Parts: sequence; C-alpha cells; structure tokens
Amino acid sequence: MKIIILIFAFLGVFGVLKPAWGEERIPLPAPRERGQYSLEEVLIKRRSVRSFSNKALTLEELSQLLFAAQGITEKRYGFRTAPSAGALYPLEVYVVVGEVEGIPEGVYHYLPREHALEMVLPGDKREDLFRSALYQEAIKEAPVTIVICAVYERTTRKYGERGIRYVHMEAGHAGQNIYLQAEALDLGTVAIGAFYDEAVARVLDLPKDIVPLYLFPVGKR
Repeated sequence: MKIIILIFAFLGVFGVLKPAWGEERIPLPAPRERGQYSLEEVLIKRRSVRSFSNKALTLEELSQLLFAAQGITEKRYGFRTAPSAGALYPLEVYVVVGEVEGIPEGVYHYLPREHALEMVLPGDKREDLFRSALYQEAIKEAPVTIVICAVYERTTRKYGERGIRYVHMEAGHAGQNIYLQAEALDLGTVAIGAFYDEAVARVLDLPKDIVPLYLFPVGKR
C-alpha cells in the first residue's frame, strides 16, 4: 500500500497525473471600468448580429463579456452587474469556446467570485451546440457562445412559483448586459432562445438542477 501511495505522489508532483476537468482554473484579465463609447452610444448602436468573421476573440474581450453578464461589482456582499431578486443569484454562465486566444477549445464554467474559468469539457463543441440549437448558423460561426443557465431552486425556495418569473427577468438583465458590452467592444451577438434544452444540457455536461435559458454567440463582425 505504501508503495502505491508513493507512486501516485510521484506522478502528481511531476505532472503525469492531470487534474480532473472542473479542477483547473484559468484566471481572467481584470475587467476594464471605462470604454471608448458612452452608454448612450451603445444603446443606440445595439443590434442583433448573426454573421461573424473567422477571427478569434481575445481573452480580454471574453473577460469583459463575462464580467458584464455576471461579474462581481461589490465584493463584501457579492453584488453583480445584473440585479437579482433577493440577491439570490440563480444564474450560472457557461462558455463554449472555439477560438479564443490563449485558452484551449472547450466548455467552461464562469466563476464570478474568482473572475475565472473552470474547464468542464475539452474540445470544440460548437458543432454539437449548433445541432442542439436547431442548426442556427450563428452558433457554428461564432468563436464563442455564452450560455446563460439557471438554478431555479435558489429563487423559488424563497419566492415560490413566482420566483420562476424573477429568474427569467434576471436572465434578461444579464442578456442585455452581454449585448451592450459586445457593442462597446465592436463585437456582435444575438440572443437565441430556440434550442432543445436537454440536448444543450448534454453538450455542456450540466448538473441536473441547472437549466439552459439563453444562448449568445459572440464574434467579430
């Protein structure tokens, strides 16, 4: 038994045994607090974009988009960029990465408190997500798709059935933040709600209590 323990310790020290998916953390660049456009300008410019160039996103751009969706704006109480009924924060954000400079292809889970990503699954899953979303080309073309998901129970245990409405409102708040931040970065996105829930959940390897609500393919125009 001692010999087996020593072998596993040796393999771990020298990196032969890799961490399981979900254990690896990728820190994101700190989000900027000022951009080149005013809020009024991006509100006027905001449009849905369904066609993208083949250029990769930068890690800084992805960082800014995720911060806009669910980033922490007040560390003591954990307040976020989007309002939440009772500050219960039922949303979980996942990212299907195809082409982002500096990180491998894969499915990632955004960690707001750490402003970091954890890998859920390796590999380019855009084709799988494309099929799960009724073959909408924007999903296939975009270098990344941000997926807003929800754990309804976080809100319904306090507000009952009406909490479902509050969760959907919150998803809308986060979605508009993604739209506006994309516009401020000279990127394009489109909100997609037409997809097979169970198929998307399988692509993302979601736990059973997490439900996908919204897809946002994002890319350069």
